[in-house]
Amino acid sequence: MRSPTGAVPASEPMPQAGAASVPVPASAGRRLPPAARKPLVVLHVVASVSWLALMLCLLTLAVTALTAGDAERLRTAYRAMGLLGDALILPLSLLTFLSGVVLGLGTPWGLFRYHWVSAKFWLTLGAMTASVLALPDRLHDAVRVADAHPTGPITVADLGFVRYNTVIVPAVALTLYLVNVVLSVYKPWGRRKVTARGGAGAGTGAEPAHPRPGRIPGAGA
Repeated sequence: MRSPTGAVPASEPMPQAGAASVPVPASAGRRLPPAARKPLVVLHVVASVSWLALMLCLLTLAVTALTAGDAERLRTAYRAMGLLGDALILPLSLLTFLSGVVLGLGTPWGLFRYHWVSAKFWLTLGAMTASVLALPDRLHDAVRVADAHPTGPITVADLGFVRYNTVIVPAVALTLYLVNVVLSVYKPWGRRKVTARGGAGAGTGAEPAHPRPGRIPGAGA
């Protein structure tokens, strides 16, 4: 209570501007210790950049095969795509997604507290699904075409839709991941509204305190 003069009694703490009305969600308190977080950040960044580079390499090889003027160049491109895909697609996509999820859950960013982090989560999940379930089959189709014609020309009829599938799938995965990079840099759409109790959802429009800069947000960062 205030005194008749309007002064705040010494027994009442002075409110902090902009922070007292919004309690921090309980989930924000569960954080990874630095000894565990820093190696995980390194793993996540390395896996993410490697996955992006892999999709770019596969797309480059697919476009090379699509525009190749000789069969030997086409066979070389498709076989190289098969080798890269079998060795790297599964481990890189899973490492990127899982390390991002752990970092999101173990830092103040969370997975669904911020609109842009939520978008990154679903986009990364979609890119991982396309990479693991669709891309290897397309690459194996291309390798089978190359192996079925070890010498001589390879016609358009022999290739069928393989020559387009090998371009479309890595292009989609690469586009999704580039969108994730943009989201990480610009952090659009603000934050989720919180209720008076601090839960996410339609509420008062107040926002929780922003995590300290430098933290890696959510999946696919």
